[in-house]
Amino acid sequence: MAYRNKIVFVVVFLYLFIICPNSFSQGTTSTDANLTLAGTILIAFGNNKDIQMQEAEIAIASANIQGAISPFLPQINFQAAYAHNDKVLAQNIFSGYGNDNLAKIALSESIYSGGANMANFKQAKLSLDVQQETLRAKKMNVEFDAKRLYYGLLLAYETQRIARDALDQAIAHYEDVRQMYKHGTASRFDLLQSGVQVSLLEPNVVKAKNEIDSLKADLNKLLGRKVDFPITIDEKLSYSFIGIKENEFLKTAYLRRPEMKLKSLGIDIDKWEIQMAKSGYRPTVDFLGSISYRSNNLGNMFNRRQQNWNAGISVNIPIFEGFSTKAKVDAARARYAQAKIDKDNLIDTIAVEVRKACLNLKEATSIIQSQKDNVQEAKEALRIAEVSYQNGVAINLDVLDSQVSLAQIQTNLASGIYDYLMALAYLDRSIGKLTLDAYVRPAGGPALRYGEKNEKKS
Repeated sequence: MAYRNKIVFVVVFLYLFIICPNSFSQGTTSTDANLTLAGTILIAFGNNKDIQMQEAEIAIASANIQGAISPFLPQINFQAAYAHNDKVLAQNIFSGYGNDNLAKIALSESIYSGGANMANFKQAKLSLDVQQETLRAKKMNVEFDAKRLYYGLLLAYETQRIARDALDQAIAHYEDVRQMYKHGTASRFDLLQSGVQVSLLEPNVVKAKNEIDSLKADLNKLLGRKVDFPITIDEKLSYSFIGIKENEFLKTAYLRRPEMKLKSLGIDIDKWEIQMAKSGYRPTVDFLGSISYRSNNLGNMFNRRQQNWNAGISVNIPIFEGFSTKAKVDAARARYAQAKIDKDNLIDTIAVEVRKACLNLKEATSIIQSQKDNVQEAKEALRIAEVSYQNGVAINLDVLDSQVSLAQIQTNLASGIYDYLMALAYLDRSIGKLTLDAYVRPAGGPALRYGEKNEKKS
């Protein structure tokens, strides 16, 4: 039994560290090629330079808070000095030691700064909130770009499938016409017309492939990887309708939108800036104290005879400063009023963005609902046209038109689903919803796949 366990251990060791060393040396790199939307967003968050720089700004703002606390704490300094004096007696007056040794501890404490220290501390705390909300705003922008490219890649894959299916249908029909032409049941015109149809559809497949490669390069750039890094996506275009409640969306946007919070924080910062400026009118009170030891003999220095101390309070009352404080107060009040106007302007902008998002959702919903049932009808129409042509009832142009109609309907439906997903992404960004969930699902229901007929209507 022990021998068998050793064999198992050796086999596992060889597999993990020799056969599959990349599992340990590259972390999650081995699974990065097969992307999901959540994985795409997480990788983008981890590699985006703007987000990394903003995280550094948060660290700076946190340090600034500690700096703003320091004026409330006592300042203690130690001083040690040595000086050699040539002459220490002048007209029998003692002016110092020949070998002057000094050790001194000084303490100072701001008792009242006119409100400047408190205003500076409040602004530092608000600045940290500003940097955190700025990070959230940057993440929302990155998430939106990730969704745009990810959904665009899904659309490109679907477009490629449609183009390939249309080309396969055209080739199959051309082969049927060629056989019928050999047997004299189809005209040369039909044969040429079917061949031209194949030639017209072939470039669409190439264009679809190029669009996929282009989107992969853009997506890899967003993820901070080489543009030729392999990407595979197993997911298909899917959707689920949501209730369009503009008033609720608007309320959510006013509460959660980072830009809205940033404007409110900016108003609070400007409000404290007024208090900072007003501190110039007020007196400042400081406590000062020190204790020192001074002697020409280090061995006999630290005793009461060589000790000296002092303590006192300093009061500084501004009387006239050339109207500089008034200018600072007026400027701070003007910035405060400007900040409130800027917030009101943003409120109107958000209302417009939410309205556009709702309109885009309604438009995409209409396209999906109008096209989803037509796919099966178009397939049936193509089947009928092909059978009718083979039986001499229909003409070749009927088959070609049916093929084009089917491809167009499928393209319209795929584009409608993409537009709906992007409208949801735009709505999420408009209302300040930062999420890794690719779909807004109906309560208790899964996301529906492309082409399903049991959608929950809005």
